[in-house]
Amino acid sequence: MTSRTLRIAMNGITGRMGYRQHLVRSILPLRESGLELADGSRVEIEPILVGRNEAKVREIADRHGVEQWTTDVDAVLSDPEVDVYFDAQVTSRRAAALTSAIKAGKHIFTEKPTAETLDQAVELARLARDAGVTAGVVHDKLYLPGLVKLRRLVDEGFFGRVLSLRGEFGYWVFEGDVQPAQRPSWNYRAEDGGGMTVDMFCHWNYVLEGLLGPVRSVTAKAVTHIPTRWDEQGQEYEATADDAAYGIFEVDGPAGEPVIAQINSSWAVRVYRDELVEFQVDGTHGSAVAGLNRCVAQQRAHTPKPVWNPDLPVTESFRDQWAEVPANDDLDNGFKAQWEEFLRDVVARREHRFGLLSAARGVQLAELGLQSSAEGRRLDIPEITL
Repeated sequence: MTSRTLRIAMNGITGRMGYRQHLVRSILPLRESGLELADGSRVEIEPILVGRNEAKVREIADRHGVEQWTTDVDAVLSDPEVDVYFDAQVTSRRAAALTSAIKAGKHIFTEKPTAETLDQAVELARLARDAGVTAGVVHDKLYLPGLVKLRRLVDEGFFGRVLSLRGEFGYWVFEGDVQPAQRPSWNYRAEDGGGMTVDMFCHWNYVLEGLLGPVRSVTAKAVTHIPTRWDEQGQEYEATADDAAYGIFEVDGPAGEPVIAQINSSWAVRVYRDELVEFQVDGTHGSAVAGLNRCVAQQRAHTPKPVWNPDLPVTESFRDQWAEVPANDDLDNGFKAQWEEFLRDVVARREHRFGLLSAARGVQLAELGLQSSAEGRRLDIPEITL
């Protein structure tokens, strides 16, 4: 039984994330299957592709058999049959587009950062609240299998008293002169909204909140390791944005205990770990390491007792001493899983758990991270209220 159709305007699907994760791996599968609701009924999903480059949007629409596409954002927002507006544009265009969508009465789902400044991000949250629309912000990492398992360990009390979290994220992004860069050039220009701190501290805020608790302070150092890069046309340009950020965060743990989190983020590092991002949580009763998919753990009773001796070669295989944490569930693509949750909230006309206020806290953490780096000091994080 089909109860209704949700029409979703998707702006920014010509970009890497908007195309791969949101269109191809999330909305197109949902268009095929429909969205199943708790009562057994199904909602049909119909995407409308939106973008500034007509040729690119038309080509993607033709490739995937999507009938509706346009370069006219205003026409989409004024169409009463459009239910949801999704935004995966560059950061500098996002706040204005989301504001227009909210004022048009559309439910919104958006990538982050939601705005370039905290004031803009808070105003977006206020507008959505007053308009009564359902607003969701992509918190994809919390839906990844590795972090779902890690959160389950927290909920089950596996760690005892949580002591610390350590995160490593990043990989080498080629400069673009000999080998093309894997990321767009605007990522490395501050004037275009680029920068590691602006990009990733929004993620780290919701990851820390989702795993442990609220972030209370930040000490950060933002660095531009690679000062010169080459753009998509092969033109040399100055990298004005930071390409690495090193942060120490004080977090309220699950039982209110203070937890120290350290997260390194860099596009100028070569990977020597199992996945591109990994988080290790250590507690009095156990430790666990989670990546995008895997999670391994070591319980207190199974913790070996290594002895420091630099005169002898290591004979222990430390990685083999950890046990795999099972999924115990069918864990789908993280982006698709959140899309499904958000769309169910739209149908039910209820608040999405990861809304625009959560996104504002991410923008706040990025702003304070850059301020901490510039001033060389620790900064407390004030509470945001609407």
